[in-house]
Amino acid sequence: MKETKPKIVAIVGATASGKTSLSIDLAKEFSGEIISADSRQVYKELDIGTAKVTQEEMSGVPHHLIDVVNVDTVFTAHDFKTLANQAITDIQSRNKLPIIVGGTFFYLDQLRGTSGVADVEPNPELRAELEQLSLEELRTRVATFDRTLLETLEIENPRRLMRAIEILEALGHIPKPTVVESPYDWLIIGLSVEKEELRSRYRTRATSWLEVGFLDEISTLLKKGVSEARLQEIGFEYTLGLSLLKGEITETEFIDKFEQKNWQYAKRQLLWLKRDSDIKWFKPEQRTDIFTTVESFLHN
Repeated sequence: MKETKPKIVAIVGATASGKTSLSIDLAKEFSGEIISADSRQVYKELDIGTAKVTQEEMSGVPHHLIDVVNVDTVFTAHDFKTLANQAITDIQSRNKLPIIVGGTFFYLDQLRGTSGVADVEPNPELRAELEQLSLEELRTRVATFDRTLLETLEIENPRRLMRAIEILEALGHIPKPTVVESPYDWLIIGLSVEKEELRSRYRTRATSWLEVGFLDEISTLLKKGVSEARLQEIGFEYTLGLSLLKGEITETEFIDKFEQKNWQYAKRQLLWLKRDSDIKWFKPEQRTDIFTTVESFLHN
């Protein structure tokens, strides 16, 4: 008799495609708890600029891997995998459904066993050299090995670029994804939103963030000793916010650049996801079809 694996649902899609609200709806319907697969929402005090789910939005649904480390701590994919597996065990021990949601798809691939793992130790000398380079110089260095990597890497994140260069210098390539059998049975739901709708959502998000205090969040972090360089590492949203705070750009320019950068990021996310034939795609408004699919998966 075939052994039944524990079931997990994951939700993927471009930034602002509606993953958070869907995950909460599913958790309410199917007695689930949510694990965040977001490389920035793990950080305490980075709330508005990471679109972190609020207590009100959670609607009483337990969330895991949010606010787990301080801003100055480096959090890796290995850290995520370790903590996510612990959370899965905990959730399943209470007969609840783990629902994984977030935009850092490399984290999800690591957890599923569908991502290449580079066994390359940190190179302090190379890191010291790379830390002197600008973002554009780091991108150029990656491109000398493989220009197509820039289509999927977080090209606004210097740490990700430096790690990629570290691996490229050691191996000459980024390891291809290798499939390792997962101890879990996965359902991957993808949310598909039209380009113009996404771009509209990015503009709305930018305006909303300014209204609810994004610049105050940045000012508070700076006063607490978080460096501008660290904020810029965390994401382009904080880089743009810093520029607006210092008067280097106007609010209109902030909103325009915010839309442009988010769409560039979304394109890289979608390119990453296109490789995965296991994803079942839906439009966010197809709630009935999504719920039926989850119901069938859980009782199959």
